[in-house]
Parts: sequence; C-alpha cells; structure tokens
Amino acid sequence: MRFIEEVVVDEFLPTVRSMLAEDLRERGFTQHEVAEALGISQSAVSKYAHGDVARHDRIVADERVRELVERVGEGLATEELTPVAALVEIEVLIRRLEEGDLLADLHEEAMPALADADVEFAVHDPDSGLRERERVRSSVRRGLRTLTNASGFAGLIPNVGANVAECLDDARTIDDVAAVPGRLVDVKGRAMVPGEPEFGVSEHVASVLLAAREAGASARGAVNVRYAPETVEALAADHPTVAFDPERSTREAVAAAVESAEETGGDTLVLYQTGAVGVEPIAYVLAPTAADAADIVRELI
Repeated sequence: MRFIEEVVVDEFLPTVRSMLAEDLRERGFTQHEVAEALGISQSAVSKYAHGDVARHDRIVADERVRELVERVGEGLATEELTPVAALVEIEVLIRRLEEGDLLADLHEEAMPALADADVEFAVHDPDSGLRERERVRSSVRRGLRTLTNASGFAGLIPNVGANVAECLDDARTIDDVAAVPGRLVDVKGRAMVPGEPEFGVSEHVASVLLAAREAGASARGAVNVRYAPETVEALAADHPTVAFDPERSTREAVAAAVESAEETGGDTLVLYQTGAVGVEPIAYVLAPTAADAADIVRELI
C-alpha cells in the first residue's frame, strides 16, 4: 500500500527542491542563501548542486512545474514572495496535480489497483484564503518597489505620509486590507518604508478604499499622494477624477464622489479633496491592484 502523500514526499518534493535550488543558484544566491530560502540544510543544497538527489523526469518535464519553479524562484529572489507565499504556491500545484493529474498518474503506477477504481483526490481548495492574502501582500510589495525605486516619488508624499494598500475581494473592514504599517514618509528626499505589508494597519487609505468599494467601485488597490492642481490635472487626462468633501464623513463623501463618477466607467478612479481646517489636501489613486495604482503614480514623476 502506498499513499499519494508518499509520491509527493519521495518524488515530487525532492525534484522541485532540486529545481528551485538550481534556479536560485543561477540567480546569484549563495549556498547558504538557498538553504535559508528553501528551509533546508546546506548539505542538502550541496547534494542538489552535485546531482546527488535523483529527479523524476516526468515532473521535471511538466510545464506547470517548470513555470512554478521560475515564478517562485523570481519571487524569492526579488522578495515579492515570502517563504510562506512560496509554500502556498507549491501546495496549490501539488493539490491540483493530485486531482486526476500528474501525481494521481504516478500514484496509480505505484498502486495499479487504483487504475480500476473511479477515484478523485479533491484534497484542498486551491483558492484558499491564505493564498489570496499572500497574493495581496505580494501585490503591495510590488507597488512599494515601483514607487521607492522611482526617483522623485518622495516629493509626492503628503505631510501625513503615504501608503500603498490592497484589499481582499470580499473586504469588509480594515483587517481585510494590506498596507504598510506606519505609512511611507519623506526622509531627506527618499521614501522610507517602515515595515513589511500587513493586514489591518491602515485606517486612513483603507477607509477610503473600502468606502469606494462599498459605493460600487471595483478597485482593490490604492495609493495616496500629495494634492496639487497639476497632479490632479495630469491624472484626469487618463482616469476618471472626482473631488470629495473632506468635512463630511469619509464613507458619505467618498460614496457621493463614486456615484458621481459612475458614468465614466473604467476600472481606475482618482478621488481628491482640497483640504479643510486641520485636514491636509490629498489625492487617492484607486486601481485594480496596489501594483496598478503604483504604476499610475509613477507616471506622475
């Protein structure tokens, strides 16, 4: 008797780890860095590098496996994927390949009696909440990298700070929105990022994003920038742009602005307010993802 988990452990994981180790080494990782990224020992990395661990030819040849290795390798190298996100991506592919696919075929070869049975392995839901949360965090990281690498972005940061945010598809509260804890600030002409993206840390930008979605906007990503007439004019050239009243509640003011912009259509929206007593004027760029919103802001520089 052989379980499909044994096929995963004995054949799939050694093959994928070997491919990932090779990919990361080609990206310039040291043996120690590869070991840390994959959560394995340096001696194991050495075995992979010297071909001491056998690879399963059918797994190596599978295009989905090769695409996964390249995507995870790039994500780990650029830090757009955390080890947890990488683990989730690999787990998702494993579960898909177990469901009447490559791993199920290898299991049937190990257990021929399975070929005569109508067996499906619906083990896990590939669209898990954990996977979506990691995807959102990765999108925020991409947006941050876009902006912090852009010369001149610091000049667009408001006095109260900027943030890059993205929410889950069914977001209801700020706990469903990932953003930078503490906001981005301008330090001597450079945008400083105080920490890794987290959920539930943005009350300001998250509130605007959630209010816009509640009013019917489809955007999941947002970036706020310093208000200036020329900034709004530049954004209005390509995106629906609407002012809202900063003296009303965020929910009411944003809802009214979104409703007034309904006829313009599109999946991006710029909301702005020109300030009030004790309220700094700010513009908010809303887009399908945080990375998309960051791309729009980068065009202003």
